[in-house]
Amino acid sequence: MEISSPQARCLKARYVLPVTTPPIPGGVVTIVGDRIAEVGAKPAGEEVEDLGNAVVLPGLVNAHTHLEFSDLAKPLGEPGIGFVDWIRRVVAQRLQRDDRSQQPVKKGLRESIRNGTTTLGEIARPGWPVEQFDDARFDATVFLELIAMTSDRVAAALELAQRHLAAAKSSSTWHPGLSPHAPYSVHPELLAALVSLSAAGGVPVAFHLAESPEELELLRDGSGPFRELLDELAAWDPNRFPPGTRPLNYLHTLAGARRSLIVHGNYLDDEEIALLAEHRRQMAVVYCPRTHIFFQHESYPLGRMLAAGVTVALGTDSRASSPDLNLLAEMRSAAARHPDVAPETILRMGTILAAEALGRQAEVGSLEPGKVANLAVVALPDHHAADPHELLFSRDQPVIATWRRGRKDQPGPEESTE
Repeated sequence: MEISSPQARCLKARYVLPVTTPPIPGGVVTIVGDRIAEVGAKPAGEEVEDLGNAVVLPGLVNAHTHLEFSDLAKPLGEPGIGFVDWIRRVVAQRLQRDDRSQQPVKKGLRESIRNGTTTLGEIARPGWPVEQFDDARFDATVFLELIAMTSDRVAAALELAQRHLAAAKSSSTWHPGLSPHAPYSVHPELLAALVSLSAAGGVPVAFHLAESPEELELLRDGSGPFRELLDELAAWDPNRFPPGTRPLNYLHTLAGARRSLIVHGNYLDDEEIALLAEHRRQMAVVYCPRTHIFFQHESYPLGRMLAAGVTVALGTDSRASSPDLNLLAEMRSAAARHPDVAPETILRMGTILAAEALGRQAEVGSLEPGKVANLAVVALPDHHAADPHELLFSRDQPVIATWRRGRKDQPGPEESTE
């Protein structure tokens, strides 16, 4: 293919990993404007910028985070903390901060970009700083967090959802999503209504599910630490959780959404995994490896999910439960904890599969002509490996450049979270 344009940029590296096609040793990615024009060989007549011992990847896709906590220096509590005790700390953290401050979100966006992430699935509270996402070069799906523990709060939550969807119609910089928070914080009436909104409006929903043993205990027989918390909040309704309720009940409801992200899914059983595989085109699970480690959960069922055919994406979660917002570090953690999963699959989980989970796969998640020119450039170690994916995950080599919509971000100093 001959490309003749003064705007063309040709980037060559030791490897190019397009994700949807095989690795290209010494490959070249050609950018024209804000799009990828060619992936493979150097176009005739164009100069090449050689990046050296590095790999060019698609811009990384972080399918789940909460940027409001991006100013935390470390996770809340100690590793292995009880999940409900951690929830109490999250609530206290929210109460003590100034909700008008936009600095945490700004820091989180900068940290994400610095680490090669160009697409986010962000869970945002009502009143989130819209202006922080007005950079048209950042691809964000903003899931509005909606909570209604009792039926009398459902109408107000639905009004917030409608406002969020209406606001998105006038924006070209972010895409709308809805996040009924979790089984313990969302009345079934609200969940059903938001699933209907998703189906009618074509927007995705994100729902925390099967996250902890305490949640399963609450669903199963209405007891345990979550029951105590709901009693404290005067939000206990004995009719909300019929005996024997399981995550499966919620999955059947969520299957009616246009697209749904099951966040965490740490304790899904085989029947629930089978249902997710059956609905893989509109349902995905988001695995957050280092948050999983922080809570010292049982081994994550990644192998069983992938073998069944479930779409699994990766997310960082927030700094309230993870050390940073580095999605490449999440990939490396997943690769280390799941050696039976091919490194190529791990990369797909943080790129094209995460893009599919968000419904953005036509634009981002792989290096293909016509897609948005979002790139992450990662330094490689000097040694050889038969599979270049192993080089990517073998050491903590840094992201050395991030390109968003055809423009290179200038590296800056890391910001303190103190």
